[in-house]
Amino acid sequence: MRAIVQEQTGAADVLALQDIPEPEVRPTDVLIRVAACGVCYHDVVVRNGIFRRKVHLPLVPGHEVAGIVEKVGTATRLFRVGDRVCTAQRRSVCGYCRECRSGFEVNCANKEFMGDAHLNGGYAELVAVSEDCVAAVPSTIPLDQASIVACAIGTALNAIRDVGKLRLGESVLITGASGGQGAHGVQLARASGARVVAVVSTEAKAKAVRDLGAHDVIVTPHGADFSNDVRAVTGGRGVDVVIDNVGAKIYEPVRRSLAKHGRWVLVGALSGETAPFNSAQLFLHDISMLSAVSCSRRQLEDALTLVERGLVRPLVSRVLPLALAASAHADLERSGVMGRIILKPNPEEATVNGSNRAADESLSR
Repeated sequence: MRAIVQEQTGAADVLALQDIPEPEVRPTDVLIRVAACGVCYHDVVVRNGIFRRKVHLPLVPGHEVAGIVEKVGTATRLFRVGDRVCTAQRRSVCGYCRECRSGFEVNCANKEFMGDAHLNGGYAELVAVSEDCVAAVPSTIPLDQASIVACAIGTALNAIRDVGKLRLGESVLITGASGGQGAHGVQLARASGARVVAVVSTEAKAKAVRDLGAHDVIVTPHGADFSNDVRAVTGGRGVDVVIDNVGAKIYEPVRRSLAKHGRWVLVGALSGETAPFNSAQLFLHDISMLSAVSCSRRQLEDALTLVERGLVRPLVSRVLPLALAASAHADLERSGVMGRIILKPNPEEATVNGSNRAADESLSR
């Protein structure tokens, strides 16, 4: 099969299209013919070497997959050949550890994160995934959109509903609000009945985020202090919850933006940078610092239901052929992408949407 292979860390050009053997199908696996695979910033930091935890080269990147079941393992029970499916971000979980048995399989100590190790990631024609990490896709959701539901919507759902425990009538700040998780987080927070404050870096992004449902949009250069603006739109109080898709470089602005008893949920914190930390500043304001690293299969199924009901719209910015994976990474690193780029193994199906591309180009300027 054809796949994008990374044999070393480095710039985007380390991603090479190769012919490799089809992945092994274990007894509880389903073999998926990939229709689309999302490009996540996690893929970028694995590629450039910032993220190294349980990364084993050579590898096929990618963990945001949707497609058609082509083969099932001898012990599978949930899926059949021909089913439309999408994956959670993991290739497998153990199913028996404390985390798995209490609904926190995202923290399974024995999990295999898809795309971080060896030649079985989503930037390929075929991928083998344990049925415990797969969900059925409703017939009304295109597979292109389904591919990004787990990472871009399911993780945001985890952060907002289950970790941040955002309540009706509260206020929430979304940083990096035009990115893949941020743009979907805006929609989820609005659907939750919260007042949504979003931070973006350009006026072009601001308009797009307002259209997604943000009540207040703050435009500020990357890394600048936006806390006075946040307090201004919240009557001086600050926000109840922050969904932080950026991380260390905006530590101080986020801290100053939180109200007392606020919940700070880290979603994007893989830049490799560190932040100054004074525990008393959090303790004295009763601020909780939390994290949401991915989504469970249950959260993925809930996210698919929200999409099916029209409460959240998956934002596919560009559709590129598999061979242009390096170009997709370069675009993502320029921070000009609204929503997600997806890769399609079938070149005949991969076309760039002209109107969306024009919008993205305006965002990158």
